[in-house]
Amino acid sequence: MVKRVAIVGAGVAGLASIKCCLEEGLEPTCFERSDDIGGLWRFTDHVEEGRASLYKSVVSNSCKEMSCYPDFPFPEDCPNYVPNLQFLDYLKMYANRFNLLKCIQFKTKVCSIAKCQDFDRSGQWEVVTLHEGKQEQAVFDAVMVCVGYLTNPYLPLDCFPGINTFKGQYFHSRQYKHPDIFKDKRVLVVGMGNSGTDIAVEASHVAKKVFLSTTRGSWVISRVFDSGYPWDMVFMTRFQNLIRNSLPTSIVNWLVARKMNSWFNHANYGLAPKDRMQLREPVLNDELPGRIITGKVCIRSSVKEVRENSVVFDHVHNAPNEEPVDIIVFATGYTLAFPFLDESVVKVEDGQASLYKYIFPAHLQKPTLAFIGIIKPLGSILPTGDTQARWVVRVIKGMIKLPPTSVMINEVNERKQNKHTGYGLNYCKALETDYITYIDDLLTSMGAKPNLFSLLLTDPLLALAMFFGPYTPYQFRLTGPGKWSGARKAIMTQWDRALKVTKTRIVQDSPSPFEGLLKLFAILALFVSVFLIFLK
Repeated sequence: MVKRVAIVGAGVAGLASIKCCLEEGLEPTCFERSDDIGGLWRFTDHVEEGRASLYKSVVSNSCKEMSCYPDFPFPEDCPNYVPNLQFLDYLKMYANRFNLLKCIQFKTKVCSIAKCQDFDRSGQWEVVTLHEGKQEQAVFDAVMVCVGYLTNPYLPLDCFPGINTFKGQYFHSRQYKHPDIFKDKRVLVVGMGNSGTDIAVEASHVAKKVFLSTTRGSWVISRVFDSGYPWDMVFMTRFQNLIRNSLPTSIVNWLVARKMNSWFNHANYGLAPKDRMQLREPVLNDELPGRIITGKVCIRSSVKEVRENSVVFDHVHNAPNEEPVDIIVFATGYTLAFPFLDESVVKVEDGQASLYKYIFPAHLQKPTLAFIGIIKPLGSILPTGDTQARWVVRVIKGMIKLPPTSVMINEVNERKQNKHTGYGLNYCKALETDYITYIDDLLTSMGAKPNLFSLLLTDPLLALAMFFGPYTPYQFRLTGPGKWSGARKAIMTQWDRALKVTKTRIVQDSPSPFEGLLKLFAILALFVSVFLIFLK
């Protein structure tokens, strides 16, 4: 029997969900409240209610080889880190290639999703939508929620005494679009995530002065990593992940700090994280240290008080504790919310929902409601969402059985407690997780995780590329259900595509005298790693 699936949102996760449903013979209907696909990646000059908002200069933090759909690489002439307009073009190419638009109802708002009366037996959902003023109701066998977590701004004004007396302008970073509003102004950006840092750096090119306030600090890394390669193609490898997860957390944190400080000493710039035992998502910014050292951006601690035309900072060192300010931008993050669902279905507490594998509400009798993309992996959310969607459709079809409810609830509760094993990276937030371990877990459940031991015997070059090379999404569809025939070629040519767009002038390379030695070391390291796996 064909199963009807409702999909909420036509962003990166929604498009992947439509495609995965079609691959498995399901009948998807996607409801998108705006008039086009793209979600976060579709820039508009105004903020749209219920939709993620971005500023015009946004560039991807994950390179094209690491952030593509597993069976659809970016065009070869696309830059390694993709501006939002080109990213949107890529999503449109993907939708056209797999004929996804036929499944999308645009300008359609989902008002409510509720269990049918016979849910305990059927697992069905009643979905109420609104299109051009007309409300409609339909029953679906399953629902996939793909709205993300960047639509409801968190604006804790109560934490900023005196904000009501401030005579300047203040707003959440969600409202920011262009740097023009900062021209010749004194600007304070509160919050040092990726958005806050981007806005501070961008403002510093036109503003009179920019202050960036951070309570906890953060590691800052450049997209340009070792030898000029994209940071995630160097950092995200199975080999490095195995080493990291085999070492005590204290040693891993020391290695991370040493690596981060190899670009510039974070303590000297007032940026070093306050808590180094837990890893916060690092800030990706290529310009920040340059703006600080030239005095264009000044790092400050937390805000103690807001006055009519100025701000007072806590714990100031080598600088005035009060500074005149014209504009305050609160880059204070977002809260998780699903206004179309009752709390009895999914309840958000402390910024997270009780979702098994970050996907299924653990307490529901039937696994027919899934959330795609409600996770913060260190890797790209796009291939993560695709892998989640592949797994979900197989659960919906009954090809994968979930554990008993009690087991799922216990696993969710353990994750919420955020207890750490003492090895590997210790993530500070419950939505953050080890990207490689998480994806491999889902692939294993689907029977789609490549067997590196077999490959080492049958295709050793591919096995070496997959183990020592970047953990690119093509590996996710190399084998098993939904496999892509072009996956091997894409893996073996990934560095060619990464270098093609930067190596645009012919230069005579100097051969390294240690090249042969390095290859030998790589082979030896592989066998050492295999030995470590058997020990574990």
